[in-house]
Amino acid sequence: MRTAFKLTLLLFIAALTFQSCQDNDDIPPPATLEIQDFIWKGMNLYYLWQADVPNLSDDRFANQTELNTFLASYPVPEDLFDALRVNNTIDRFSWIVDDYLELEGQLQGTTKNNGVEFGLTYKPGSTTEIFGRVRYIIAGSDASNKNIKRGDFFTAVNGIQLTISNYRSLLFGTNETYTLNLADYNGTTIVANGKSVDLTKTVLSENPILINKVITSGSHKIGYLMYNGFYANYDNELNDAFGTLKSQGVTDLVLDLRYNGGGSVQTATRLASMITGQFTGQVFAKQQWNAKINAYFEADNPDALFNYFTDKIGDKEINSLKLTKVYILTSAGTASASELVINGLEPHIQVIQIGDKTVGKNVGSVTLYDSPSFGSENRNPKHRYAMQPIVLKIVNSVGFGDYFNGLQPDYLLKETSFIALGVLGETDEPLLSSAIGKITGTGRMLRQDLGKDFEFFKDSKSMRRFQNEMYIEKAPEGLLKALE
Repeated sequence: MRTAFKLTLLLFIAALTFQSCQDNDDIPPPATLEIQDFIWKGMNLYYLWQADVPNLSDDRFANQTELNTFLASYPVPEDLFDALRVNNTIDRFSWIVDDYLELEGQLQGTTKNNGVEFGLTYKPGSTTEIFGRVRYIIAGSDASNKNIKRGDFFTAVNGIQLTISNYRSLLFGTNETYTLNLADYNGTTIVANGKSVDLTKTVLSENPILINKVITSGSHKIGYLMYNGFYANYDNELNDAFGTLKSQGVTDLVLDLRYNGGGSVQTATRLASMITGQFTGQVFAKQQWNAKINAYFEADNPDALFNYFTDKIGDKEINSLKLTKVYILTSAGTASASELVINGLEPHIQVIQIGDKTVGKNVGSVTLYDSPSFGSENRNPKHRYAMQPIVLKIVNSVGFGDYFNGLQPDYLLKETSFIALGVLGETDEPLLSSAIGKITGTGRMLRQDLGKDFEFFKDSKSMRRFQNEMYIEKAPEGLLKALE
Protein backbone atom coordinates (compact mmCIF):
# COMPACT_ATOMS: atom_id res chain seq x y z
CA MET A 1 0.00 0.00 0.00
CA ARG A 2 2.79 2.41 0.97
CA THR A 3 4.73 1.65 -2.25
CA ALA A 4 1.60 2.14 -4.35
CA PHE A 5 0.90 5.51 -2.68
CA LYS A 6 4.46 6.69 -3.25
CA LEU A 7 4.30 5.67 -6.91
CA THR A 8 0.97 7.46 -7.38
CA LEU A 9 2.32 10.60 -5.70
CA LEU A 10 5.47 10.67 -7.80
CA LEU A 11 3.49 10.16 -10.99
CA PHE A 12 1.20 13.02 -9.95
CA ILE A 13 4.12 15.36 -9.28
CA ALA A 14 5.80 14.31 -12.51
CA ALA A 15 2.59 15.00 -14.43
CA LEU A 16 2.30 18.46 -12.91
CA THR A 17 5.89 19.21 -13.74
CA PHE A 18 5.40 18.01 -17.31
CA GLN A 19 2.17 19.96 -17.66
CA SER A 20 3.64 23.16 -16.29
CA CYS A 21 6.64 23.23 -18.54
CA GLN A 22 6.94 20.44 -21.13
CA ASP A 23 10.45 19.28 -21.87
CA ASN A 24 11.98 21.91 -19.57
CA ASP A 25 15.04 19.73 -19.16
CA ASP A 26 15.36 19.01 -22.88
CA ILE A 27 14.75 22.53 -24.17
CA PRO A 28 17.03 24.99 -22.41
CA PRO A 29 15.97 28.61 -22.10
CA PRO A 30 17.72 31.25 -24.21
CA ALA A 31 21.04 32.36 -22.77
CA THR A 32 19.54 35.76 -22.01
CA LEU A 33 16.94 34.14 -19.75
CA GLU A 34 19.01 31.55 -17.88
CA ILE A 35 18.93 33.48 -14.61
CA GLN A 36 15.20 34.16 -14.86
CA ASP A 37 14.54 30.50 -15.71
CA PHE A 38 16.47 29.43 -12.62
CA ILE A 39 14.49 31.85 -10.45
CA TRP A 40 11.10 30.67 -11.67
CA LYS A 41 11.85 26.95 -11.46
CA GLY A 42 13.46 27.22 -8.03
CA MET A 43 10.57 29.25 -6.64
CA ASN A 44 8.00 26.97 -8.29
CA LEU A 45 9.50 23.94 -6.58
CA TYR A 46 10.57 25.22 -3.17
CA TYR A 47 8.84 28.50 -2.26
CA LEU A 48 6.73 28.09 0.88
CA TRP A 49 3.88 30.17 -0.54
CA GLN A 50 4.07 28.72 -4.06
CA ALA A 51 0.36 27.89 -4.04
CA ASP A 52 -0.52 31.51 -3.27
CA VAL A 53 1.34 33.01 -6.26
CA PRO A 54 -0.65 32.52 -9.52
CA ASN A 55 2.43 32.95 -11.72
CA LEU A 56 4.11 30.07 -9.85
CA SER A 57 1.22 27.67 -10.40
CA ASP A 58 2.22 24.28 -11.78
CA ASP A 59 -0.19 24.71 -14.69
CA ARG A 60 0.56 28.38 -15.36
CA PHE A 61 2.58 27.72 -18.55
CA ALA A 62 1.89 25.03 -21.12
CA ASN A 63 5.50 24.77 -22.29
CA GLN A 64 8.93 26.35 -22.12
CA THR A 65 8.11 28.78 -24.89
CA GLU A 66 5.23 30.26 -22.89
CA LEU A 67 7.44 30.42 -19.83
CA ASN A 68 10.16 32.20 -21.84
CA THR A 69 7.67 34.84 -22.99
CA PHE A 70 6.73 35.53 -19.39
CA LEU A 71 10.35 35.61 -18.21
CA ALA A 72 11.35 38.01 -20.99
CA SER A 73 9.04 40.62 -19.47
CA TYR A 74 11.41 40.78 -16.48
CA PRO A 75 14.84 41.68 -17.87
CA VAL A 76 16.07 42.48 -14.32
CA PRO A 77 16.29 39.22 -12.32
CA GLU A 78 15.59 40.96 -9.01
CA ASP A 79 12.33 42.34 -10.41
CA LEU A 80 11.20 38.84 -11.35
CA PHE A 81 12.08 37.48 -7.93
CA ASP A 82 10.08 40.21 -6.20
CA ALA A 83 7.12 39.65 -8.54
CA LEU A 84 7.05 35.96 -7.61
CA ARG A 85 6.83 36.62 -3.87
CA VAL A 86 3.65 36.96 -1.88
CA ASN A 87 2.83 40.26 -0.20
CA ASN A 88 5.84 41.46 1.78
CA THR A 89 3.76 41.70 4.92
CA ILE A 90 3.64 37.89 4.77
CA ASP A 91 7.06 37.17 3.28
CA ARG A 92 9.41 39.60 5.03
CA PHE A 93 12.59 37.62 4.63
CA SER A 94 13.22 36.16 1.13
CA TRP A 95 16.28 37.47 -0.73
CA ILE A 96 18.13 37.19 -4.00
CA VAL A 97 21.78 38.13 -4.59
CA ASP A 98 23.95 38.53 -7.64
CA ASP A 99 27.05 37.16 -5.88
CA TYR A 100 26.62 33.98 -3.85
CA LEU A 101 30.15 34.26 -2.48
CA GLU A 102 29.04 37.20 -0.34
CA LEU A 103 25.94 35.34 0.79
CA GLU A 104 27.91 32.21 1.75
CA GLY A 105 30.36 34.26 3.79
CA GLN A 106 27.75 36.22 5.68
CA LEU A 107 25.76 33.10 6.57
CA GLN A 108 28.91 31.93 8.37
CA GLY A 109 29.57 35.26 10.08
CA THR A 110 32.03 36.72 7.57
CA THR A 111 31.25 40.32 6.64
CA LYS A 112 32.82 43.54 5.44
CA ASN A 113 32.62 45.28 8.78
CA ASN A 114 34.34 47.94 10.88
CA GLY A 115 33.45 46.01 14.03
CA VAL A 116 30.78 48.27 15.55
CA GLU A 117 27.55 46.41 16.24
CA PHE A 118 24.82 48.86 17.13
CA GLY A 119 21.14 49.57 17.51
CA LEU A 120 19.28 52.51 15.98
CA THR A 121 16.45 54.32 17.75
CA TYR A 122 14.38 57.42 17.13
CA LYS A 123 15.50 60.71 18.63
CA PRO A 124 13.03 61.89 21.27
CA GLY A 125 10.18 63.83 19.65
CA SER A 126 11.19 62.90 16.09
CA THR A 127 9.69 60.48 13.58
CA THR A 128 12.53 60.86 11.05
CA GLU A 129 15.80 61.50 12.87
CA ILE A 130 17.54 58.55 14.48
CA PHE A 131 20.68 57.89 16.47
CA GLY A 132 22.89 54.90 17.07
CA ARG A 133 24.15 53.22 20.19
CA VAL A 134 27.05 50.81 20.32
CA ARG A 135 26.11 47.34 21.56
CA TYR A 136 29.48 45.63 21.34
CA ILE A 137 32.75 45.71 19.43
CA ILE A 138 33.92 42.71 17.39
CA ALA A 139 37.34 41.45 18.42
CA GLY A 140 40.08 42.00 15.86
CA SER A 141 38.15 44.70 14.02
CA ASP A 142 39.24 48.24 13.19
CA ALA A 143 36.93 49.53 15.94
CA SER A 144 38.64 47.32 18.53
CA ASN A 145 41.69 49.59 18.21
CA LYS A 146 39.73 52.86 18.32
CA ASN A 147 38.26 54.99 21.10
CA ILE A 148 34.73 53.63 20.86
CA LYS A 149 32.94 51.26 23.21
CA ARG A 150 29.64 49.73 24.26
CA GLY A 151 27.09 52.36 25.24
CA ASP A 152 28.51 55.18 23.10
CA PHE A 153 25.94 57.26 21.20
CA PHE A 154 26.32 58.60 17.65
CA THR A 155 23.99 60.86 15.70
CA ALA A 156 25.74 61.43 12.39
CA VAL A 157 28.09 59.98 9.80
CA ASN A 158 30.60 62.30 8.15
CA GLY A 159 28.72 65.18 9.77
CA ILE A 160 25.37 64.22 8.24
CA GLN A 161 22.50 63.61 10.68
CA LEU A 162 21.15 60.05 10.51
CA THR A 163 17.54 59.74 9.35
CA ILE A 164 15.24 56.90 8.37
CA SER A 165 15.91 57.86 4.74
CA ASN A 166 19.71 58.01 4.67
CA TYR A 167 20.97 55.53 7.29
CA ARG A 168 21.49 52.72 4.78
CA SER A 169 23.63 54.78 2.41
CA LEU A 170 25.61 56.36 5.25
CA LEU A 171 26.26 53.23 7.33
CA PHE A 172 26.03 50.44 4.75
CA GLY A 173 26.96 52.14 1.52
CA THR A 174 29.95 51.51 -0.70
CA ASN A 175 32.34 53.67 1.32
CA GLU A 176 34.73 51.48 3.28
CA THR A 177 35.76 54.33 5.58
CA TYR A 178 33.57 56.83 7.38
CA THR A 179 33.53 59.01 10.48
CA LEU A 180 31.03 58.45 13.26
CA ASN A 181 30.07 61.66 15.05
CA LEU A 182 29.55 60.86 18.71
CA ALA A 183 26.96 62.28 21.09
CA ASP A 184 25.70 62.34 24.69
CA TYR A 185 22.31 62.13 26.36
CA ASN A 186 21.59 65.43 28.15
CA GLY A 187 18.61 64.17 30.13
CA THR A 188 16.14 65.11 27.42
CA THR A 189 17.60 64.26 24.05
CA ILE A 190 20.74 63.13 22.23
CA VAL A 191 23.16 65.94 21.38
CA ALA A 192 26.46 65.99 19.51
CA ASN A 193 29.51 66.25 21.80
CA GLY A 194 32.12 67.26 19.21
CA LYS A 195 33.92 63.90 19.35
CA SER A 196 34.28 61.54 16.43
CA VAL A 197 35.97 58.30 15.42
CA ASP A 198 37.22 57.23 11.98
CA LEU A 199 36.39 53.63 11.08
CA THR A 200 37.41 51.34 8.24
CA LYS A 201 35.62 48.19 7.09
CA THR A 202 37.64 45.00 6.71
CA VAL A 203 36.68 41.39 6.06
CA LEU A 204 35.82 39.94 9.47
CA SER A 205 34.88 36.46 10.62
CA GLU A 206 33.08 36.93 13.91
CA ASN A 207 33.31 34.22 16.56
CA PRO A 208 29.70 34.17 17.82
CA ILE A 209 30.80 33.11 21.31
CA LEU A 210 31.47 36.54 22.75
CA ILE A 211 31.48 35.62 26.47
CA ASN A 212 31.54 32.27 28.26
CA LYS A 213 32.02 32.35 32.03
CA VAL A 214 30.80 30.99 35.35
CA ILE A 215 29.40 33.29 38.04
CA THR A 216 29.21 31.95 41.58
CA SER A 217 26.40 33.34 43.70
CA GLY A 218 25.73 31.52 46.96
CA SER A 219 25.04 27.88 46.16
CA HIS A 220 24.56 28.65 42.48
CA LYS A 221 27.16 28.22 39.77
CA ILE A 222 25.66 30.20 36.94
CA GLY A 223 26.93 29.70 33.42
CA TYR A 224 26.70 32.81 31.27
CA LEU A 225 27.03 32.41 27.50
CA MET A 226 26.66 35.35 25.16
CA TYR A 227 26.09 33.83 21.75
CA ASN A 228 25.68 36.18 18.78
CA GLY A 229 25.08 34.02 15.71
CA PHE A 230 24.17 30.45 14.74
CA TYR A 231 27.16 29.93 12.47
CA ALA A 232 27.60 26.21 11.73
CA ASN A 233 31.36 26.48 11.23
CA TYR A 234 31.68 27.38 14.94
CA ASP A 235 29.67 24.41 16.24
CA ASN A 236 32.73 22.67 17.65
CA GLU A 237 33.75 25.85 19.48
CA LEU A 238 30.22 26.09 20.86
CA ASN A 239 30.43 22.51 22.07
CA ASP A 240 33.79 23.25 23.70
CA ALA A 241 32.23 26.25 25.46
CA PHE A 242 29.60 23.95 26.94
CA GLY A 243 32.34 21.53 27.87
CA THR A 244 33.96 24.30 29.92
CA LEU A 245 30.66 25.06 31.66
CA LYS A 246 30.04 21.38 32.31
CA SER A 247 33.51 20.83 33.76
CA GLN A 248 32.89 23.64 36.26
CA GLY A 249 29.65 22.06 37.45
CA VAL A 250 27.21 24.81 36.54
CA THR A 251 23.81 24.57 38.19
CA ASP A 252 22.10 27.20 36.06
CA LEU A 253 22.50 28.78 32.62
CA VAL A 254 21.87 32.27 31.30
CA LEU A 255 21.91 32.16 27.49
CA ASP A 256 22.23 35.67 26.08
CA LEU A 257 20.67 35.89 22.61
CA ARG A 258 19.81 39.58 22.66
CA TYR A 259 22.11 40.38 19.71
CA ASN A 260 21.60 37.08 17.87
CA GLY A 261 19.73 37.38 14.58
CA GLY A 262 19.79 33.63 13.96
CA GLY A 263 21.36 31.27 11.44
CA SER A 264 21.57 27.51 11.04
CA VAL A 265 18.64 25.27 12.07
CA GLN A 266 21.12 22.45 12.61
CA THR A 267 23.15 24.61 15.01
CA ALA A 268 19.99 25.59 16.88
CA THR A 269 19.15 21.92 17.32
CA ARG A 270 22.65 21.20 18.61
CA LEU A 271 22.55 24.14 21.02
CA ALA A 272 19.24 22.92 22.45
CA SER A 273 20.83 19.48 22.84
CA MET A 274 23.77 20.99 24.74
CA ILE A 275 21.44 22.77 27.15
CA THR A 276 19.53 19.55 27.77
CA GLY A 277 20.91 16.10 26.90
CA GLN A 278 18.08 14.02 28.32
CA PHE A 279 15.93 14.15 25.18
CA THR A 280 18.21 12.55 22.56
CA GLY A 281 16.12 11.16 19.72
CA GLN A 282 13.02 13.14 20.66
CA VAL A 283 11.50 15.81 18.43
CA PHE A 284 12.92 19.30 18.85
CA ALA A 285 11.12 20.85 15.87
CA LYS A 286 9.12 19.96 12.78
CA GLN A 287 9.42 21.53 9.34
CA GLN A 288 6.38 22.45 7.25
CA TRP A 289 7.12 22.91 3.52
CA ASN A 290 4.80 23.73 0.64
CA ALA A 291 2.15 21.12 -0.15
CA LYS A 292 3.97 19.20 -2.86
CA ILE A 293 7.27 18.89 -0.99
CA ASN A 294 5.47 18.04 2.26
CA ALA A 295 3.52 15.32 0.43
CA TYR A 296 6.69 13.85 -1.03
CA PHE A 297 8.50 13.75 2.31
CA GLU A 298 5.53 12.32 4.19
CA ALA A 299 5.35 9.48 1.70
CA ASP A 300 9.02 8.85 1.05
CA ASN A 301 11.05 10.12 4.03
CA PRO A 302 8.90 11.50 6.87
CA ASP A 303 11.91 11.72 9.20
CA ALA A 304 13.31 14.47 6.97
CA LEU A 305 10.58 16.78 8.29
CA PHE A 306 11.80 16.50 11.88
CA ASN A 307 14.76 17.93 13.77
CA TYR A 308 15.69 15.64 16.65
CA PHE A 309 17.66 16.32 19.79
CA THR A 310 21.09 14.80 19.29
CA ASP A 311 24.11 13.70 21.29
CA LYS A 312 26.64 14.02 18.46
CA ILE A 313 28.31 16.55 16.18
CA GLY A 314 29.61 14.20 13.56
CA ASP A 315 31.52 11.62 15.60
CA LYS A 316 32.07 13.98 18.52
CA GLU A 317 30.04 13.71 21.73
CA ILE A 318 27.96 16.74 22.61
CA ASN A 319 28.69 18.32 26.00
CA SER A 320 25.23 18.46 27.53
CA LEU A 321 24.25 20.13 30.81
CA LYS A 322 20.98 18.18 31.30
CA LEU A 323 19.21 21.27 32.63
CA THR A 324 15.49 21.44 33.31
CA LYS A 325 15.39 25.24 33.26
CA VAL A 326 17.19 27.91 31.24
CA TYR A 327 17.17 31.72 31.36
CA ILE A 328 17.31 33.37 27.93
CA LEU A 329 17.96 37.09 27.37
CA THR A 330 16.31 38.66 24.32
CA SER A 331 15.86 41.98 22.56
CA ALA A 332 13.83 43.40 19.70
CA GLY A 333 16.60 42.11 17.41
CA THR A 334 16.51 38.47 18.59
CA ALA A 335 15.32 36.45 15.59
CA SER A 336 14.87 33.21 13.68
CA ALA A 337 17.14 30.42 15.00
CA SER A 338 17.25 32.17 18.38
CA GLU A 339 13.47 32.08 18.51
CA LEU A 340 13.56 28.46 17.38
CA VAL A 341 15.68 27.54 20.42
CA ILE A 342 13.21 29.24 22.77
CA ASN A 343 10.13 27.76 21.12
CA GLY A 344 11.67 24.32 20.59
CA LEU A 345 12.79 23.97 24.21
CA GLU A 346 9.55 25.10 25.83
CA PRO A 347 7.67 21.78 25.55
CA HIS A 348 10.62 20.02 27.21
CA ILE A 349 12.04 22.32 29.91
CA GLN A 350 11.19 25.59 31.62
CA VAL A 351 12.34 28.58 29.58
CA ILE A 352 12.46 31.93 31.38
CA GLN A 353 12.69 34.75 28.81
CA ILE A 354 13.96 38.11 30.05
CA GLY A 355 14.26 41.23 27.91
CA ASP A 356 12.23 42.52 24.99
CA LYS A 357 9.79 40.93 22.54
CA THR A 358 11.61 39.14 19.70
CA VAL A 359 11.34 39.75 15.94
CA GLY A 360 8.89 36.96 15.09
CA LYS A 361 10.67 34.98 12.37
CA ASN A 362 9.11 31.53 12.40
CA VAL A 363 10.13 30.60 8.87
CA GLY A 364 13.35 29.29 7.34
CA SER A 365 15.19 29.58 4.06
CA VAL A 366 17.70 27.68 1.96
CA THR A 367 20.29 28.79 -0.57
CA LEU A 368 19.25 27.86 -4.11
CA TYR A 369 21.85 27.92 -6.89
CA ASP A 370 21.46 27.73 -10.66
CA SER A 371 22.33 24.05 -10.94
CA PRO A 372 20.49 20.86 -11.93
CA SER A 373 19.72 20.09 -8.26
CA PHE A 374 19.59 23.72 -7.04
CA GLY A 375 22.54 22.77 -4.84
CA SER A 376 26.07 24.17 -4.89
CA GLU A 377 27.51 21.49 -7.20
CA ASN A 378 27.62 22.05 -10.96
CA ARG A 379 26.55 25.67 -10.69
CA ASN A 380 26.06 27.67 -13.86
CA PRO A 381 29.49 29.26 -14.41
CA LYS A 382 28.03 32.19 -16.34
CA HIS A 383 26.77 34.07 -13.29
CA ARG A 384 26.77 34.12 -9.48
CA TYR A 385 23.10 34.68 -8.76
CA ALA A 386 21.61 32.72 -5.87
CA MET A 387 18.33 32.89 -3.98
CA GLN A 388 17.55 32.66 -0.29
CA PRO A 389 13.78 32.20 -0.42
CA ILE A 390 11.60 31.18 2.51
CA VAL A 391 10.87 27.49 2.02
CA LEU A 392 9.55 26.25 5.35
CA LYS A 393 7.85 27.10 8.59
CA ILE A 394 9.10 25.53 11.81
CA VAL A 395 6.94 24.47 14.74
CA ASN A 396 7.91 22.82 18.02
CA SER A 397 7.15 19.24 19.08
CA VAL A 398 3.58 20.10 20.11
CA GLY A 399 2.88 21.93 16.86
CA PHE A 400 3.20 25.55 17.99
CA GLY A 401 4.93 28.00 15.71
CA ASP A 402 2.61 30.97 15.44
CA TYR A 403 4.82 33.75 16.75
CA PHE A 404 4.80 35.99 13.67
CA ASN A 405 4.57 39.00 15.98
CA GLY A 406 7.42 37.85 18.22
CA LEU A 407 7.88 35.88 21.42
CA GLN A 408 6.79 37.83 24.49
CA PRO A 409 9.23 37.74 27.43
CA ASP A 410 8.21 36.47 30.84
CA TYR A 411 9.87 39.59 32.26
CA LEU A 412 9.87 42.69 30.06
CA LEU A 413 13.12 44.62 30.35
CA LYS A 414 14.05 46.78 27.37
CA GLU A 415 17.72 47.59 27.00
CA THR A 416 16.67 50.84 25.28
CA SER A 417 15.39 52.01 28.68
CA PHE A 418 18.85 52.25 30.22
CA ILE A 419 21.25 55.13 29.85
CA ALA A 420 24.04 53.12 31.47
CA LEU A 421 24.15 49.83 29.58
CA GLY A 422 26.79 48.30 31.80
CA VAL A 423 29.61 45.94 30.82
CA LEU A 424 28.56 42.72 29.14
CA GLY A 425 29.21 39.74 31.38
CA GLU A 426 29.46 41.76 34.58
CA THR A 427 26.94 40.96 37.30
CA ASP A 428 25.62 44.54 37.42
CA GLU A 429 24.79 44.65 33.71
CA PRO A 430 20.99 45.19 33.77
CA LEU A 431 19.69 42.11 31.94
CA LEU A 432 22.23 39.69 33.41
CA SER A 433 21.68 41.16 36.88
CA SER A 434 17.97 40.54 36.54
CA ALA A 435 18.53 36.92 35.50
CA ILE A 436 20.87 36.32 38.44
CA GLY A 437 18.27 37.83 40.76
CA LYS A 438 15.64 35.45 39.43
CA ILE A 439 17.96 32.44 39.75
CA THR A 440 19.06 33.16 43.29
CA GLY A 441 15.86 34.75 44.55
CA THR A 442 17.92 37.58 46.00
CA GLY A 443 17.10 40.37 43.58
CA ARG A 444 14.21 42.10 41.89
CA MET A 445 13.78 43.22 38.32
CA LEU A 446 15.47 46.54 37.73
CA ARG A 447 13.17 49.50 37.26
CA GLN A 448 12.70 50.62 33.67
CA ASP A 449 12.64 54.34 34.39
CA LEU A 450 16.39 54.68 34.67
CA GLY A 451 16.41 56.97 31.67
CA LYS A 452 14.47 57.48 28.47
CA ASP A 453 12.62 54.58 26.85
CA PHE A 454 13.86 55.23 23.33
CA GLU A 455 11.78 53.80 20.48
CA PHE A 456 13.68 51.02 18.71
CA PHE A 457 14.15 51.33 14.93
CA LYS A 458 16.61 48.72 13.64
CA ASP A 459 19.86 47.01 14.55
CA SER A 460 23.02 46.55 12.52
CA LYS A 461 22.64 42.79 12.08
CA SER A 462 19.13 42.98 10.65
CA MET A 463 20.44 45.54 8.16
CA ARG A 464 23.02 43.03 6.96
CA ARG A 465 20.26 40.92 5.53
CA PHE A 466 22.09 37.58 5.58
CA GLN A 467 22.71 37.81 9.33
CA ASN A 468 19.03 37.70 10.20
CA GLU A 469 18.33 34.26 8.77
CA MET A 470 17.12 30.84 9.81
CA TYR A 471 18.28 28.39 7.22
CA ILE A 472 18.85 24.73 6.47
CA GLU A 473 22.18 23.67 5.03
CA LYS A 474 21.04 22.63 1.55
CA ALA A 475 17.96 22.08 -0.57
CA PRO A 476 16.49 18.57 -0.33
CA GLU A 477 17.28 16.63 -3.45
CA GLY A 478 15.05 13.58 -3.03
CA LEU A 479 12.18 15.05 -4.99
CA LEU A 480 14.37 15.88 -7.99
CA LYS A 481 16.02 12.46 -7.96
CA ALA A 482 12.63 10.77 -7.86
CA LEU A 483 11.63 12.59 -11.02
CA GLU A 484 14.77 11.77 -12.99
